[in-house]
Amino acid sequence: MKRDNMTYSEKISNQLNDLLEKTYDAEKGFGLAAEKVDTPEVKAFLQDKVKQRNAFGHELKDEIREFGKLPEKDGSLKGDVHRSWMQLTAALSSNQTSRILEEVERGEKASLEQYNEMLKDTEVTLPPSTERMLARHRDAIQASLNTARMYETLTS
Repeated sequence: MKRDNMTYSEKISNQLNDLLEKTYDAEKGFGLAAEKVDTPEVKAFLQDKVKQRNAFGHELKDEIREFGKLPEKDGSLKGDVHRSWMQLTAALSSNQTSRILEEVERGEKASLEQYNEMLKDTEVTLPPSTERMLARHRDAIQASLNTARMYETLTS
């Protein structure tokens, strides 16, 4: 059953689709990072983030569809460039795990910023289901950032 489209703006749809693109990017980035590290705990953390972002992507797509809009199908060019940068820096870095974790942190900070902007935007009223989902994702991303920082400290 479709929800009331009157309260669901094009702006919300565009913002959710942008988050969805970034979620695809993060999922691919975490997968690449997991391939490049040797530390078992860090590898498991990164592989868990791949699964988490996959789940986030499905939730975002479902939320977008619930309001009768079409979700994006793939990541962004910017994400492809970031993954290429991660590959290059990992290849050149003597402490590959630490460098990859720095990149993970950078990506998580950007994700947090985007989620917070959407949650704090006073120009649109988010449907309660969307607001709850975004707050849950944001909190999980913050926890991920904290974990990445802890692993970076341990591997430096």
